[in-house]
Amino acid sequence: MTTNMRTRWLCGALVLFCLAGMAIDARAQDATATFRDLMQREWEARLVADPLLATSVGRAEFNNRLPDVSRQAQMARLAETQRFLEQLESIDTDALSPTDRINHAMLARELELRMDAIGFGNYEIPLNADSGFQTGFSRLPSEMPFFSVRDYENYVARLRAFPAYVDQHISNMRAGLEGGMTLPWVVLRGVDTTVRPHIVTDPVKSVFYTPFQTFPASVTAAQRERLRTEGRRAIIEGAVVGYQRFLEFLETEYVPGARRSLGASELPDGEAFYLHKIRDFTTLSLSPKEIHEIGLQEVARIRGEMDEVIAGTGFQGSFEEFLALLRTDRRFYAETPEQLLKEAAYISKKMDGKLPSLFKTLPRMPYGVEPVPDDLAPKYTSGRYVEAPLGSTQPGYYWVNTYKLEVRPLYNLEALSLHEAVPGHHLQIALNRELEDLPDFRRFSYISAFGEGWGLYSEWLGLEAGFYKDPYSNFGRLTYEMWRACRLVVDTGLHAFGWSREEAMDYLAANTALPLHEIETETDRYISWPGQALAYKLGELKIKELRRYAEKELGRKFDIREFHDAVLLNGSVPLTVLEDAIEAYVAKSR
Repeated sequence: MTTNMRTRWLCGALVLFCLAGMAIDARAQDATATFRDLMQREWEARLVADPLLATSVGRAEFNNRLPDVSRQAQMARLAETQRFLEQLESIDTDALSPTDRINHAMLARELELRMDAIGFGNYEIPLNADSGFQTGFSRLPSEMPFFSVRDYENYVARLRAFPAYVDQHISNMRAGLEGGMTLPWVVLRGVDTTVRPHIVTDPVKSVFYTPFQTFPASVTAAQRERLRTEGRRAIIEGAVVGYQRFLEFLETEYVPGARRSLGASELPDGEAFYLHKIRDFTTLSLSPKEIHEIGLQEVARIRGEMDEVIAGTGFQGSFEEFLALLRTDRRFYAETPEQLLKEAAYISKKMDGKLPSLFKTLPRMPYGVEPVPDDLAPKYTSGRYVEAPLGSTQPGYYWVNTYKLEVRPLYNLEALSLHEAVPGHHLQIALNRELEDLPDFRRFSYISAFGEGWGLYSEWLGLEAGFYKDPYSNFGRLTYEMWRACRLVVDTGLHAFGWSREEAMDYLAANTALPLHEIETETDRYISWPGQALAYKLGELKIKELRRYAEKELGRKFDIREFHDAVLLNGSVPLTVLEDAIEAYVAKSR
């Protein structure tokens, strides 16, 4: 080949190479544009379908509406989701960036789970043992913005829309009664306590009147008087009427007609429904038997650690006698609600001071410590984190249950506080919402295995931060870990293996120092919320496994602050995605 021929050949090859590169680049650009447009359209459809979600993420254009939850709307949502999924599956994922391939897989997972949930008729059970749409609506005064006259008018409109919203839920629940898709009767005892407090004759005494007690300076005196008048009427004609209808339905139809069986396996297509719940809450494809065995192994391991702590206290009795001591000795219990709240606040503030040694990136959003609202407390768990609505003037809140102080032990409080506040749910959720480079559906999603796994890992992290110096508090940490291990056994026992309520309660009472009242409320929670209780321990086990892997691979280069960034700064993700993220972090850090 002559020099000229070689030159012409090389030039031709270069042109073909450039053309191929341009074609690949155009293909990638087209796939990326199509996918990002789809993500945005699907997100906007979510906000239209759920105006309460829109409010929580700082979008105010639907603040005068409540969701349409009718069966007709559910079927329309199912068809819409199917269309989105078909469009998603048509996108060439090989042409997407690694980040967008993760986004694609996560969006596909969410759409598939939504379709399954609607297909199983999940909307026919809009409540569980301690909460539901009725308790969610009662939080409206603290979740809506109140900066202008329009904000108050939107709030009044929502109060007036409540009876129709209740009627839709009642219609769905009636369909559930007819088809066997109901909560078990046994967990509905006391459900009226979440409804009765809102049936008032004096609107000023209603929780819904709170926003009308103060106004921003921009609202004139005349406007304030008008809004108060409209608010009082809307409370009586809207909120009170809605709660009255729901209470009557519960007492005359739902509770008497609810199923007497317990497990999810007893529901229509129950075995498949429970597997759906396992996939949803754990992000894993484990069988009930596999999860049950993991739980039994963890229970045995933690019991060994508990026995060591008991020996360290000098206690001479049996394990059962030690648990009885913890449940009855008044030194382990607060005397007043204020004492319990102050202790929780002190623990949380103490942990605040430890955060810079454990985390490089911290959220801007602060949090407060408050009691669980009175209308929720009797059937509510010992504590919970409530995130701040975006764009509001609210912080996040660590709720502490001060109802029945004799069943709220102080020896559990360090573990509870680290889980619900920092470095647990507040830190994780607030950071997630501040990750502005994530698509909206990921910024505002909560994947239970990740979030609850992080919460349980955060309890354990307290050991490194210098907590649990008191052996009884350390036993409280272990009893909380044991509690989550027992959940793997109990949840699968109830929903797959025919356990009775008494068997579940006895198992928890024999293995943990939880107060008996809490054991009862927790058992009812597991019965009414299949699969959710599995997320904690399975998520924590994965995070600990990944930390051990990173420590082994990086040796002296391992930095706990960078590891925590690698876990948290991708947002709430399935455990398989988290594993990929940590492997990438390790490879980059070597």
